[in-house]
Amino acid sequence: MSNNDLAIVILAAGKGTRLKSSLAKVLHRAGGRTLVEQIVRACEPLKARETVVVVGYQAEQVAAVVEPRGALTVLQQPQNGTGHAMQVAKRALGRARFAVVLPGDAPLVRTDTLKVLIAAHHTGNAAATILSAVLADPSGYGRVVRKTETAVSAIVEDSQLTDEQREINEINSAIYCFTLEKLWPALAQVKPNNKHRELYLTDAIGVLNAKGETVLAQVAADSREVLGCNTRADLAEVDRLFRERKRSELMDGGVTIQLPETVLIDPDVTAGEDTIIEPGVQLLGKTKIGAQCTIRTGSVVTDSILGDNVTVEPHCVVAESRLDDGVIIGPFARLRPNNHLKAGARIGNFVELKKSTIGEGTKAMHLSYLGDAKIGTKSNIGAGTITCNYDGFHKYPTSIGNKVFIGSDTALVAPVRVGDGAYVGAGSTITDNVPSDGLAIARGRQVNKPGWAAKKRRELAAAEKPKKAARKSKRHKRTKKRK
Repeated sequence: MSNNDLAIVILAAGKGTRLKSSLAKVLHRAGGRTLVEQIVRACEPLKARETVVVVGYQAEQVAAVVEPRGALTVLQQPQNGTGHAMQVAKRALGRARFAVVLPGDAPLVRTDTLKVLIAAHHTGNAAATILSAVLADPSGYGRVVRKTETAVSAIVEDSQLTDEQREINEINSAIYCFTLEKLWPALAQVKPNNKHRELYLTDAIGVLNAKGETVLAQVAADSREVLGCNTRADLAEVDRLFRERKRSELMDGGVTIQLPETVLIDPDVTAGEDTIIEPGVQLLGKTKIGAQCTIRTGSVVTDSILGDNVTVEPHCVVAESRLDDGVIIGPFARLRPNNHLKAGARIGNFVELKKSTIGEGTKAMHLSYLGDAKIGTKSNIGAGTITCNYDGFHKYPTSIGNKVFIGSDTALVAPVRVGDGAYVGAGSTITDNVPSDGLAIARGRQVNKPGWAAKKRRELAAAEKPKKAARKSKRHKRTKKRK
């Protein structure tokens, strides 16, 4: 079977009422991606001539997910069953001779499993090959009834099983490989003889068998790959398995993950050797982490790039930022999007950055907000410093040069520039540019008044005596009345 003979059909038209959601079932997420995208990605290495996604409920939203990945969508309206969905897809399959058909809600299937299914179909010269799975508890699933060790006679739905058939623990995954020239005539004979008046692909299996065609079943090596997402509990379990796969992939590559079941990592995340990820961490989006980094408990890193030897202390939030080699942030630092921390920079506890560049070796260690700022090398930003970058209408930049010292509790009212080597006195509100190597102080002059506090206390005490006497007199009168 050449790749040019093969097509992929993904059935993704249904709503999924058991999820109790206004969102189409296949648009729910597991493992960091929508269910339907997970399936499209699993099929991509097969290099089929066409990938066709049958859409229906929220068709435009589903198409927006799969079409950027090269899939073609066809509309099934109304949705009259899986057999009808295949008939809708027929024209889009073009000259394909074979088709792998998958439900849009079973995203755990691996590429290698699909390759084994296709090979079994080809080797057995079959009209249809079913991907089956053996479960300890097959309740609720349709069973694969075999007539020989390799050949299948029927797929029987759970509600129609005989007592003898209920002992079968091999189930139908709803993933198939079909020889299309055999499938189309069989589908034409399928009748909607069910309470929903729909056409089912499983009935085509019975027709093929009745016509003497070869129908095979290939057992999946890992039964978990065929899990569907019919309920929120199913969705949670599938997500857990995806996350488990990703953590195993990173650990196999030399990453240490402590209490891995508590760590959430998206599929596109990468991390270098000897990096340590502590419990409760989330690594999201397309985050890339270098070698020998440490990401400590409770931190969330999204769509960010971390160099080598970066330390993220506990409970930091980092989004769409770049941290070069040797950077240390936190604990409790927040990096909003578009920051660049250059090598050796330090951002400490309760410091917030937004759209800022922090130069090599520069430190901002405590309780600061630096937004729309560009800071040079080896500068020190004192505790409580803020860049006042917003006037209620527009954002403005702050520029701080190399080897600058900004005293604690400084407000830099943008737009403003502080030159190389300058000092800014603590408690200043800076509204004008500060020249290089200059000192800026912008605060009220301190005045000391000796003895003022003692005099004030005497005055307060003197003023309080008549009030005390009046209160005492009132209490005395109330006491006499009671007597």
